[in-house]
Formats: sequence, C-alpha cells, structure tokens
Amino acid sequence: MDPSERDMSPEQRAAYRAFIRDHHPDRGGDPEYFVAGLARLRAGPAASPEATQSDRARYDAPIEIVTPLPLPTRVVIALIRTMRRQRERRVD
Repeated sequence: MDPSERDMSPEQRAAYRAFIRDHHPDRGGDPEYFVAGLARLRAGPAASPEATQSDRARYDAPIEIVTPLPLPTRVVIALIRTMRRQRERRVD
C-alpha cells in the first residue's frame, strides 16, 4: 500500500486506485497527466480552491430536518417504481 493511502477514507482510496487503474502509463495513459493527477490526489481536497468553497457552502448551510413519509405514501411510491421497472424491462 502506498504511504499516502493510509490516511485516506475508503471513498478517497477507491478514487485514487481507479485513477491509477485508468490512467497509468503502462496501460496506455498519458505520463504527464498521470503525474499531475497523482500530485493532485495526494495533496487532498485542500489543494483545490473550488473544493474548499463547496465544502464551506455545504457546512455553512442551514440544517434541514426531513420527516419520513407516511406508510401509505411509501407503499404507493414502491408500487410505482415496481411497475416502471417491469414496464422498462428489456430483453437482450
């Protein structure tokens, strides 16, 4: 395991490994793009200013409490989804 992977969350580790798998030069990727992408991924989200702005907006937003839907409504929604799935079923 790469030392930089130890401090990552599972989602970050998955994104890191997917980037390596898709863009590694041994698999036909661009070496310059690969090196730049590794540096960006290893630097973390603090390296990109747009990430900090979106994080700030997300954490400063007011809290919204969503009440669960009543049971009859959930049943109707489940039926509608089931009917759509059956209608849209394709045979290959």
